[in-house]
Amino acid sequence: MKLTLEWLRDHLDGDFTVEDVVATLNRIGHEVEGVENPAERLAGFRIAKVLTAEKHPQADKLQVLTVDAGDGTPLQVVCGAPNARAGLVGVLGTPGAVVPANGMELKVSAIRGVTSNGMMCSVRELELGDEHDGIIELPADAPVGTAFADYQQANDPVIDISITPNRQDCMGVRGIARDLAAAGLGALKPLAVPAIEGEGAPATEIRTDDPEGCPAFYGRTIAGVANGTAPDWMRRRLEAIGQRSISALVDISNYVMFDLGRPSHIYDRAKLTGPLVARRAQEGESVTALNGKDYALTGTMTVIADDAGVHDIAGIMGGEHSGCSEATTDVLLEIAYFTPERIALTGQALALTSDARSRFERGVDPAFLDEATAIVTGHILSICGGTPSAITRAGTPPVEPRTIAYDPALAETLGGIAIPAERQRDILEALGFGVETGGVWRIAVPSWRRDMDGPADVVEEVTRIHGFDAIPSTPLPRADGVARPTATPDQLLERRLRRAAAAAGYHEAVTWSFVSDREAAPFGGGGWSLANPISEDLKVMRPSLLPGLLSAAARNRNRGADSIRLFEIGRRYLADAEHPTLALLMAGDKRARSWQAGKAVPFDAFDAKAAALALLDAAGVPTDRLQVMETVSEGAVWHPGQSATLRLGPKTVLAEFGALHPALTRHFDVDGPVMAVQLFMDAVPAKRASGPARAAYTPPALQSVRRDFAFLAPETLAAADLVRAIRGADKTAIVDARLFDRFAGAGVPDGQVSLAVEVELQPQDKSFTEAELKAIADKVVAAAAKVGAVLRG
Repeated sequence: MKLTLEWLRDHLDGDFTVEDVVATLNRIGHEVEGVENPAERLAGFRIAKVLTAEKHPQADKLQVLTVDAGDGTPLQVVCGAPNARAGLVGVLGTPGAVVPANGMELKVSAIRGVTSNGMMCSVRELELGDEHDGIIELPADAPVGTAFADYQQANDPVIDISITPNRQDCMGVRGIARDLAAAGLGALKPLAVPAIEGEGAPATEIRTDDPEGCPAFYGRTIAGVANGTAPDWMRRRLEAIGQRSISALVDISNYVMFDLGRPSHIYDRAKLTGPLVARRAQEGESVTALNGKDYALTGTMTVIADDAGVHDIAGIMGGEHSGCSEATTDVLLEIAYFTPERIALTGQALALTSDARSRFERGVDPAFLDEATAIVTGHILSICGGTPSAITRAGTPPVEPRTIAYDPALAETLGGIAIPAERQRDILEALGFGVETGGVWRIAVPSWRRDMDGPADVVEEVTRIHGFDAIPSTPLPRADGVARPTATPDQLLERRLRRAAAAAGYHEAVTWSFVSDREAAPFGGGGWSLANPISEDLKVMRPSLLPGLLSAAARNRNRGADSIRLFEIGRRYLADAEHPTLALLMAGDKRARSWQAGKAVPFDAFDAKAAALALLDAAGVPTDRLQVMETVSEGAVWHPGQSATLRLGPKTVLAEFGALHPALTRHFDVDGPVMAVQLFMDAVPAKRASGPARAAYTPPALQSVRRDFAFLAPETLAAADLVRAIRGADKTAIVDARLFDRFAGAGVPDGQVSLAVEVELQPQDKSFTEAELKAIADKVVAAAAKVGAVLRG
């Protein structure tokens, strides 16, 4: 929302500066995004008169001008404009001035051997319009030597304000002025509403056939208008806030929209056929909007149409073929109330935005239709002339009195600041609320405050106008002694995993929780999709964290990264619930090429397994009890034979790891093999409540004994299963077992492999005897036999 300081003064009486306005707006909750004074961009440009114009001696299309800039010393300026001539009054850019259109700083320079002391400027160069066929021509009586900014009355700062979605009443200059007046910056001027009765019924029938989408449709016809150019003051204000001046009628409609937050539409009656009706669109209808684009309509959309077809996408944009032109003499003025939800859904469906939509979808004042009709009519009559008809009021605006029960003590208990009741009443009345005091106040909500719903909203209004900065800083109460930990077990688990991943050399990524249908498809599709996504690429709630990491890996690979190590902690959104997950991804080189190792070494599935085990160990999982089993993910996510799951028992899947399927990596445009891990944090068993303190660790008095065993086993047997079986053969004596060799080839039967396992034995109160060692060895061999392994001869 943009406005100028002088425009604000039309509604706010007082002695204030732009700095006062900016400070007050920020204080009461309206963030000022910027302030720009157009006069600053025109510094160094002056009104000048061309005294002589002679042909350039070295160029056919250039002239050498002698220019009077008002200081008594004529200047020589080289100019190529075809309309440059003696006697012309225009705008001179002096040395040191910066041309707004291109940022070029003007200097004294030689052009084809002739010195030029500046530049005579065109409309486009000063960003005052699109004309560039020649230099600016001002009236002959324009004061020579005057700063062009002063002549243009451009010294009017433009304030750009960010209006929050709930403050639809501040989508006009008057709404901003009302808030400023309530905050003590001046007094709100009464709104001038002309009394215009009109003569006879409108020449065109007006009605609404869609009371749900358009509850109220007001209008009148005005005959005998002259649609010329809007007055300078109106064009200057509209152009200052970025609006292009088109014609008097269009400018009037736009001006009232920005002035009072009230959109309207003016039709050329000569282009209408039959009654003008607000109705539902029919399937298959389309309209060419003012932006020149065609839009296909559906039966859920409200339109303005006549017997010939649709003229207007209601509340959003008018049609191209019913707009006013210079030849327009009879018009129909439309002032309607459209249901905000209908406007929002239509705009989203058509991907069409406009200033009117931004106001209607937030909710304009439903009680302001008569006043708005009179104000727009008054501007038309004063600028374009004509004879108005009476007003047709079709439908009924949804104006229902609303009151809120309010206790002034809530300002302190809910808002955190004690504000006297009299001060609260003054603030509310200044904002347009009715206040009935007593034990419990009755607050009458003004029709333009659609956002007010309960006592908390009243507290917000009172405290923001009184000043959020006046709320005292109050520390939260704290119990005596050492503060108790506040982190939950889930939060502590997340911290441990994040630190473990970062310490292992992985970079944390934060990706969108939403992905496209295409990205979700390889993972079985998404269980949840947004009905109104901000983008089709962010429509599906992610079923896995891998799509985001794969996209990040693709971006990094495309930018020359040779080794990619990423992890993310977030949530997967499945049909049953949200699941906290850690995902880890490795791509490219594990180790760069070097003179010691030779070629670069890529990541493999065992790197993924090692990372998964390290993370699970950091999470407190007994990794020595884990089982390696097949993957369970749907679709072609994991590479068969190069991936697996880690389970605590046959049903509890803690993690899946390995190489991603080549089809998946191609789907995301990632070159080469990619390793990944998904650790399911909600499957990690909770830490048991601590019991009595354990005794201090005492190193064993006797040295451990190591024995090596070599087994022949089926090549399909997982080595981890063999190691687990051996470790459980004698839980008292065996303290560790690890695989240290795997061999297949000469001397080993086909279909089998040789697995060598080192077993560590720990004696307790005395050394093992040979008989005891043999007994333990027999238990090891027997345990291995149960999983299909036999001792090599």
